[in-house]
Amino acid sequence: MAKSILIKHGTIVTMDQDGSVIRGDLLIRDGRIASIGKNLKETTDEIVDASGCAVLPGLVQSHIHLCQTLFRGAADDLSLIDWLKKRIWPMEAAHTTQSIRAAAQLGIAELIKGGTTCGLTMETVRHTEEVFRVVEETGFRATVGKCMMDKNDVPPDLRENTVDSIRESLKLFDEWHGKAGDRIHCCFAPRFAVSCTRELLTEVSTLAKKHRAIIHTHASENRNECEMVESETGMRNVAYLDSLGIAGSHVVLAHCIHLDPEEMETLTQTKTNVAHCPSSNLKLGSGLARITEMLARRIPVSLGADGAACNNRLDMFTEMRTAALLQKLAHGPEVLPAARVLRLATIDGAGALGLEQEIGSLEVGKRADVIVVDLNNAHAVPVNDVVSTLVYSAQSSDVQTTIIDGELVMRDRKLLTLNEESVIDDADREAKALMDRAGVSV
Repeated sequence: MAKSILIKHGTIVTMDQDGSVIRGDLLIRDGRIASIGKNLKETTDEIVDASGCAVLPGLVQSHIHLCQTLFRGAADDLSLIDWLKKRIWPMEAAHTTQSIRAAAQLGIAELIKGGTTCGLTMETVRHTEEVFRVVEETGFRATVGKCMMDKNDVPPDLRENTVDSIRESLKLFDEWHGKAGDRIHCCFAPRFAVSCTRELLTEVSTLAKKHRAIIHTHASENRNECEMVESETGMRNVAYLDSLGIAGSHVVLAHCIHLDPEEMETLTQTKTNVAHCPSSNLKLGSGLARITEMLARRIPVSLGADGAACNNRLDMFTEMRTAALLQKLAHGPEVLPAARVLRLATIDGAGALGLEQEIGSLEVGKRADVIVVDLNNAHAVPVNDVVSTLVYSAQSSDVQTTIIDGELVMRDRKLLTLNEESVIDDADREAKALMDRAGVSV
């Protein structure tokens, strides 16, 4: 464990309020950024040569499902409700502690290799404690929530008693929230209004406020989902959640594609966070979220890849590029420039998780979540504008070094807290066994 790391000769993309870009060095001591400047003369435990590289804050994903990483390629070409009922729910019900562990390790390995250092993840109904253990062991930074589902139309293998669902979520919160030097947080994660009773959602709202915790749920992803909620409640999706107290700066709503003007205004007034997942929305045919309008309305927006079952990769570089290109197609080439997209993937993601004072930008005093991205590649040069290159040209495989909380978790593309070969072997074995248990043939 290095107490100090000096990153030298890099192009430092700080993502501070001024969007400062500095050519020089970055010093890390005791988990925090100690200094940024030119030609720093320090004796350190580790030196990272960032010549020809961009140095930037670790990427933050505000909507993922680590438990679904083993489902990659097993739920293609379906719309949301069929995707859930025919594939995802049967496979989630078939999870064991061993398969959840394999899924979490595989997902975190992919995230670290792609420069994501922090994620907000919704797991399945059972075995979420295993995800927390993997997060702790790997050095990843995450806010994790146990999926909550208690409605009668949920498959019996996943349906919970309302009281039991709340009790288990509170138990995980008490055991894990703030652990590993505050690198691990716990949230409340009711899946969506279609699978949760009014009683459960109301209690989650109360508990989140009491414990100052994040609520992580899905909303308005699919037209059929919206119609189901409106038919049952007489209200639009966001309006219904808001009526139960599930709105505010501590709430992250994934997707939010199909919104009317009143729902947009609710998000603005309550400062509710939207997690935009462009690749998932495209693959499930769900629609195009109106991100340009949301930002104009000052709705807080961040980015996520969603799960490997509907993307099929957890690649933030793909999400940045796709988010920008889709908005340009819809609204013209001037909208959502590269610098704005990079903010969605860094400081705005940190804000969605309530961590903007700790991570999301490279500033003295902040936690040292830092990545080094090699731009000296045929697909990236010439680097006329480093931010443009990162958003439109760079690839996840260009990430050379990943540092979380001041600790090296990947160097020169080699994972340091995971054995990549073992992770892949375990994932292959557990995925095959899980598909057999679920009765899913691909």
